[in-house]
Amino acid sequence: MGKPTGFLEDARLLPRKRPVAERLRDWRELELEPLGGLLERDALRTQAGRCMDCGVPFCHQGCPLGNQIPEFADLVWKDRWRDAHRSLAATNNFPEFTGRLCPAPCEAACVLAIEGPGSAGPAGSAGPAGSAGQPVAIESIEKAIAERAFAEGWIAPQPPRARTGQRVAVVGAGPAGLAAAAQLNRAGHGVTVYEAAPRAGGLLRYGIPDFKLEKHVIDRRLAVLEAEGVAIACGVTVGRDPTWTALRAAHDAVVIAIGASRARDLDVPGRELDGVVLAMDYLTDQNQVVGGERAQARHDVRGRRVVILGGGDTGSDCLGTALRQGAAQVTQIELCPAPPASRAGDNPWPSWPLVFRTSSSQDEGGERTYAFRTTRLEGESGRLVALHGERLDAPGAGVRIAVDTLLLALGFTGPDAAPLVEQLGVALDGRGNLAVDARYATSVPGVYCAGDAHRGASLIVWAIAEGRELARHVDEALRRERSALPARGQDLAF
Repeated sequence: MGKPTGFLEDARLLPRKRPVAERLRDWRELELEPLGGLLERDALRTQAGRCMDCGVPFCHQGCPLGNQIPEFADLVWKDRWRDAHRSLAATNNFPEFTGRLCPAPCEAACVLAIEGPGSAGPAGSAGPAGSAGQPVAIESIEKAIAERAFAEGWIAPQPPRARTGQRVAVVGAGPAGLAAAAQLNRAGHGVTVYEAAPRAGGLLRYGIPDFKLEKHVIDRRLAVLEAEGVAIACGVTVGRDPTWTALRAAHDAVVIAIGASRARDLDVPGRELDGVVLAMDYLTDQNQVVGGERAQARHDVRGRRVVILGGGDTGSDCLGTALRQGAAQVTQIELCPAPPASRAGDNPWPSWPLVFRTSSSQDEGGERTYAFRTTRLEGESGRLVALHGERLDAPGAGVRIAVDTLLLALGFTGPDAAPLVEQLGVALDGRGNLAVDARYATSVPGVYCAGDAHRGASLIVWAIAEGRELARHVDEALRRERSALPARGQDLAF
C-alpha cells in the first residue's frame, strides 16, 4: 500500500463539474479538467494513496471485470502511471468508457464506504444523502489513468503476432461486442463487427448523451481496434441482408451482442396520441443531431412541458437532454416510492446501496415525483395535452398533469430476437432473452451471446466483462485447446 495513513489524513475528492448555467448551454462533458489530468496529477495521487490495501479487497467483488484496484491505485500513488495503465488495461478493454459511465459498484463495496449510515454513490457525488461513506475515488482514478495513457501515447495498436485463419462475426458494436472483438482479435482470429447503425458504438453513441460521453472518446478507441485488425462494417442489418443463416455459414463462429432494444411500453388509454415518445428514440434523435447525422431534432422540446416516466439512468439522460433543448418545464415520475436516505437493514455493505441519489442531470433542474401511477392520457385533436394518474401513497385521489411531450423511460424487455429464432432456431429463456450456457453458447452450435441480449438491460461493466469471457470460450472452441486469453481479473497470457 502506498500511503498507510492516506485514508486517515485525506478526504474523498472528486472532479469539479462545470457550473450548471454553463453546461446547459452546450453538449460537452460535465467535468472540468479530469481529476488526475495533466494539470492535477498530485491531487489524483493523493486520492490513490487513500486505498487501504485491504486484507480482503471487497472492491474486487463489486467489479464484474475483476479490476486489480489496489494494485493500480498503489502504482498511481508511486507516480508509476504507465504501470498503472498496464494493470488496468489487463482486465478492462475500455477504461475510458467505464471511467465515465459505470455507476461504480466497486466504490460501493470499498471498505471505506462502511463508515456512516449509507454508502457511496457513483463517482461525481460524495455519496447519497445522509451518507458519511468516503470510499476511494476509484472511477475517477480509472478515468484519469486512461486519459493520461491516451495523452502520452501509451495506447497504441497491438496487432496479433500470428493469425489462426479462423473467421468470427460479431453482431453489435456496443461495449459487449467490441470487447469480444478486441479479445478475439488479440487471439489471432479474423474478426468482423457488423453494426446496423451508421456508426459503431451502440448505446454508447446513440443512447448516452454527449454531456456524459463525448463521441470522440469512442472514435479514438475504434481507430485503435481497426488498426489492430478488427474490421467494422456499419449499416449492415443482420437478419435481413445478410440473413443470420448466411452469416453463420460464412464464419467459424458468430457472436451475438445486439443488446436489449425492445422498450417497455405504457399500456394505458391514449398511448397512441402524438407527443408520446420512447426515451431511446428521443435520445438517439438528439445524439444524431450532435453527431452531425441529422440537421435538426425530430423531438425538440424547446418551450414544452415535458414529463418523463421512469426514474433510472435513461430517464435522467432524458432530463438532461430536455433541459439543454430548452424545455419550459420537466417532471420526472417514478412508480416506486422514494428510496431511503441510507441503507436499510436488509441492504448491508458491500451490496449495492439502494438509497436516494441525485444524478448530475437532476442537479441541473426539473422536478421529481415518486409513487405515482399513470392511468390514462388525455388528448385534443390527436395531440397529448395531459397525463392522468394517482398517487400510490394516497390512492383514490386523481391527479391531472398538463404535458406537451411524454417521454417513456420505463426500461427494456429484451432483444429483438424474432429473426434469430426464425432463421437460426436460437432458444430463448423465460424472459425472452437469448438462452446461453456457462460458456455463453446458445442452443445453435458455433453461435454465442454476451451482454444485454442474454442478461437483460444491465451495466456497461457487465457488458465488457461478458464480452471478454465469451471471447475466451470462443477461442477455446476454435482452437480446441485451452485459451491464452485471460479469465476474469487475470492478465493476458500471450
